[in-house]
Amino acid sequence: MTTTLRRTAPRDLAAELPARLSLTPKTALAGQLDGAWWPHSRDLEVELPALAAALEEPWGRITRVTVNPDRWPVVPHTIPLDGRALHVGWFTEQDPDKLILLSYTVGRWDLLVIPPETAPAAAARLMAAAAIPGSVLTAATLMANEAAIGRGIRDVQRQETGWESEGGACMSPFGSPIGQGTLPLRGKGWR
Repeated sequence: MTTTLRRTAPRDLAAELPARLSLTPKTALAGQLDGAWWPHSRDLEVELPALAAALEEPWGRITRVTVNPDRWPVVPHTIPLDGRALHVGWFTEQDPDKLILLSYTVGRWDLLVIPPETAPAAAARLMAAAAIPGSVLTAATLMANEAAIGRGIRDVQRQETGWESEGGACMSPFGSPIGQGTLPLRGKGWR
């Protein structure tokens, strides 16, 4: 079986770049997510060492990671990390947009995984939303909301283009043109 890795950053460059993280501040409010991670590629062997290194100070030593294989073309069983092995597991039942990090001594953390090809503005919105303390929004909900926002922006742009091409025709709140007979005219309601 042949596997092709689709990368958005060359392997050497991705290995040198710092992990892009947004973590929930320490608080008593427990939420669905503990933050967000925006990897540079879909190569776990390259991305996970930088993530584990970035989290070692605030969270302690990460010993295990679980992912959904739908988002990762190759899921290695272990990744060498500073003379030790970081164990990687996969579960198809796990939310595909979530990464679970485990530590024997400290606990568990759930991070939203933002796809590497995500536009910077969308990634910034997702990172901010995932780091809200006590949020009840799941990874799947955040990704669905972002997809809806993206469609909404395209719809607004399409409506504005329609406005310009129609000479400024009035539109109903439902996106369809309003005929002139629908509008109240002078002497029939408007002064």
